[in-house]
Amino acid sequence: MPSDTPAHHVSEAERLELVAAQYPESGEQLLLQAAAHREVAGDRAGATALYERLLTGTPRNPLLIKALKASNLWEYGHEAEARIIIDGIRAAAPRDAAPWEIIAEALESHDELQAAHDCFTTGATLLIDGDEVPYEAGLLLAGRHRVRRLLGSPHDDWDTLADSLHPGDIPLDELHNPKRLWALGSDNPAELRAEIARLRAELGERRAALSRPFPVAVLHWPEEELAELLTAYPSLGSEYPSHAEHLVRIESSLRELASTGARNFGIVTATVPSYEAFAAAEQTSPNSSSLLPEYATSLAVRGRATPWPPHRNAPCWCASTRPYEDCHGTTDL
Repeated sequence: MPSDTPAHHVSEAERLELVAAQYPESGEQLLLQAAAHREVAGDRAGATALYERLLTGTPRNPLLIKALKASNLWEYGHEAEARIIIDGIRAAAPRDAAPWEIIAEALESHDELQAAHDCFTTGATLLIDGDEVPYEAGLLLAGRHRVRRLLGSPHDDWDTLADSLHPGDIPLDELHNPKRLWALGSDNPAELRAEIARLRAELGERRAALSRPFPVAVLHWPEEELAELLTAYPSLGSEYPSHAEHLVRIESSLRELASTGARNFGIVTATVPSYEAFAAAEQTSPNSSSLLPEYATSLAVRGRATPWPPHRNAPCWCASTRPYEDCHGTTDL
């Protein structure tokens, strides 16, 4: 079955729903993926049913689910209900970028540009603490930049910051230039070639993002879990000389990756029973150190990753309860 047909997306949604029933601990992430496939297939009512099913439980990310539901509802004629949900999300003022980005883009797609601008701005304001700009906040700034170009607003400091954070070769000013739409109707071959080159560059960036929809994840063993792991599988001791060293290696490896210009990192918390179950599913011995990165990736795919780095004043990822900047976020590791 071709991978871009509505039938394929419905089939994939059904498969994910079955897997969610088998692995209820990962059900939220799997059902969100299923809902996305139903949206792409045009089954808006089916997607709404999945969002409502998730919201009747105790989801980890209720405002994210509500934002997705609102965006989906608006696309098939339920504007009034969508607006009520969006207003509720704005009133809740989440410190999570995803709901803000989703509702802002929903408003933007329906030409509510000023409201979209306000959502992007409010979300970024809540996430940016001083000079630190988390990856997710950078996405909000890019969306804000795009809407401001459509509104004809003059550049401000955050527009400049958004452009400096943009990883692509084409500046945001060019990508978000409203006049580009006119070029697609031009009869000038040079203008058309230039616009095609820009579109290809954007498509390449989008494909790269879609090919890695979950973060590059690093495995974190809490102290008691690590002790249990090494007692059961002492051959893994070479990977983990001590718990303190394990924590330092997590932070240093992520900083090294970030220094290359890459983005979208996360930390996944491991447990021995979960690791043993993964090894059994892979028909591999838990003693194999090569299994560890695969286990980390499997947790990330199932939505278990915590974004890295945390905000400076947020609790450190190591669960010490100290602020990140005073714990593993310090400059002198």
